[in-house]
Amino acid sequence: MERLMQYVWQHRLWCSEDMVTNDGRRIRVLDPGLLNTDAGPDFFNAKVEIAGRLWVGNVEIHVRASDWHRHGHDRDRAYDSVILHVVDLDDAPVARSNGERIAQVVLQVSPRFGERYASLVNAPVQLPCAPQLPALPRLAITEWLSVLAFERLHHKVDHLQELGDLYSGSWEEVCYVLLARTLGFGLNSDAMERLARRTPLRLLHKHSDSLLQLEALLFGQAGLLPAESSDPYAVQLRREYAFLANKFSLTPLGSETWKLFRIRPQSFPYRRIALLAHFVHGGFNLMQRIIEAEGEQQLRELFQVELSGYWQRHYTFGPEVPSAGRALSASSIDIVLINMVAPLYRARGELTGDFRLADRAVELLEQLRPERNSIVDTFAAAGIKADCAFASQALIELRRNYCDTRKCLYCRIGHRLLSQAARRQA
Repeated sequence: MERLMQYVWQHRLWCSEDMVTNDGRRIRVLDPGLLNTDAGPDFFNAKVEIAGRLWVGNVEIHVRASDWHRHGHDRDRAYDSVILHVVDLDDAPVARSNGERIAQVVLQVSPRFGERYASLVNAPVQLPCAPQLPALPRLAITEWLSVLAFERLHHKVDHLQELGDLYSGSWEEVCYVLLARTLGFGLNSDAMERLARRTPLRLLHKHSDSLLQLEALLFGQAGLLPAESSDPYAVQLRREYAFLANKFSLTPLGSETWKLFRIRPQSFPYRRIALLAHFVHGGFNLMQRIIEAEGEQQLRELFQVELSGYWQRHYTFGPEVPSAGRALSASSIDIVLINMVAPLYRARGELTGDFRLADRAVELLEQLRPERNSIVDTFAAAGIKADCAFASQALIELRRNYCDTRKCLYCRIGHRLLSQAARRQA
């Protein structure tokens, strides 16, 4: 409740400007102040006119006025700067540590505000504001989606900057770890990143001339080499890994790390790990090739690869299949460009001051088709359709970090709906 009151005060959503203190003095709020998220009064540097006299200081908000005493503010000199106490229930007078009374006002809010907020945060549906979306201005939604797309992109950039620090600024190492994570395609992304971190590129480069040794290292480190198998290739990889693990003191992941349930054979982690080995074979310089690529088509060609040898006819260790198909479909390459290439452009551009490279990230996302998933479909059914990957990334950010967590107070769509409700009288 107190958080809601802070929200109302911050955004001036009270019913009327005609406010009066509990002792009958008229109040005019010139500036509600700056919200404080740390210890101390709730709002700093507010400007309030009380009975024609200007007061500049801090504002404290409580559900009950008696909370002032319950929290010990009447004995805390840090609260002597409070010029106004805003409450929902006036059940006690309040004073500074020297006994001086503080002006107090009951915050008047339309009952519809609370009803609208409850309907948003307590609704059992995935998108509680869906019925109201068609009535909102398109421009407001478009502007918010643009902000969200950049927000999501910068979350990824932050992760890459952390990797850059971890690998002492080696962009090829960063690219290798991000490639592994991206090839996990959501379900096995964390596992693939753990595999890449546990099997560093500098180790793989020592064996980059041998695809057999690369696959032995990666499958062995993944914990996916069968303990007993009649498959000659699996036996060969296991023998090779045993030698390399002893030589380099390697510790594999557990096989339980990987998710295989309800995954199409093309997306089995075995195929993704084999593809990672393919990119390292002959030396890993994918980051440089990404930077040098001119346009979307050349980027696509970097990932239009075929697996060789054993993995041309296998989805896992075991029986052959007539053909395992392409390593990555066109839609899978789209996902790689969205989740790997664009963030790499942005991170590298921002860290090196190459703003043209940073802008290529947005240009690429605007050129690519929107993702096809349940999140995008849910918003499309509500009237918000993504026309490119930049927009679909925004919808994913909106759903995961605002809708699913019910952070309607921090969402521009939620704010607009709540503002409308707050200004309507019961």
